[in-house]
Amino acid sequence: MPDIDKYRQDIVFTENLSGESLTFNTTWGLFSPRKIDEGTLLLLKCLKVRKNDTCLDLGCGYGPIGVWMAKNALQGQVHMVDKDFIAIEYARKNIQQNHLTNARAYLSNGFSHIKPEVKFDLITSNVPAKVGRELLTIILHDARQRLTPGGQLVLVAISGLRKFIKNSMLDTFGNYKKLKQGRSYTVAKSYFGNIQIYKK
Repeated sequence: MPDIDKYRQDIVFTENLSGESLTFNTTWGLFSPRKIDEGTLLLLKCLKVRKNDTCLDLGCGYGPIGVWMAKNALQGQVHMVDKDFIAIEYARKNIQQNHLTNARAYLSNGFSHIKPEVKFDLITSNVPAKVGRELLTIILHDARQRLTPGGQLVLVAISGLRKFIKNSMLDTFGNYKKLKQGRSYTVAKSYFGNIQIYKK
């Protein structure tokens, strides 16, 4: 017989993510519960967060991306949303575990429960492999509506979606840049509004 009580216990691990030593509690059933997945690691190598940015981790899972952003935007605010209540429970644990006061995690299906007046300087997501092109199109459209002028959307997704994401970002934002391509994942970004804001 397997040790059921052991399986019920939280999985706890510490990892250095782009210069930040962070500790995470996870559980079976969440995405990549024993270690940070390859796509997230690739994304974090490409993310640039300013200390006063307002950020969104869309589909946060147990929160590695959002927790890392909160560590780098200590004078800003980080919103972490997911449609899975267990993911949000663990994202909240990990906010506390890493002693963060500038992040909050809450339930939302995409942007549905994010207050409409909230705008973001940075929106990022590790796009699920089976998200579906229809939902991804909605996410891109809604993200554009919620970015500040010059704000950016940075996504990591399996490389099989690369062409679709490129075309969709170009259609939605009018610009696209591939930041990194790994063995299985591609990181890309688009800006909203005046690109020159970030080139100065």
